[in-house]
Amino acid sequence: MTAPIRVYVNDRPLDVPRGATATDAVRQLDSVLADRVIAGTASLTDARGIVLAADTELAPGAILRVVGRARRDPSGGGDAEADA
Repeated sequence: MTAPIRVYVNDRPLDVPRGATATDAVRQLDSVLADRVIAGTASLTDARGIVLAADTELAPGAILRVVGRARRDPSGGGDAEADA
């Protein structure tokens, strides 16, 4: 068995198995957030703000952020939903 790797999701350190994906790490932190990533209502970025695919394999020291997507109110009255 190989040693786990340390990654960070929303500033929280996590030890995940080598070969884990970005979604695997988010799920370990919060299954609801992981479900939002899979559903497309949240996305993942790296430490530089570059969007990552949910199935990106993580390297030791990876820093991920889960970013909520705002949905526009169809009436044009502003954001209907804007939280992460």
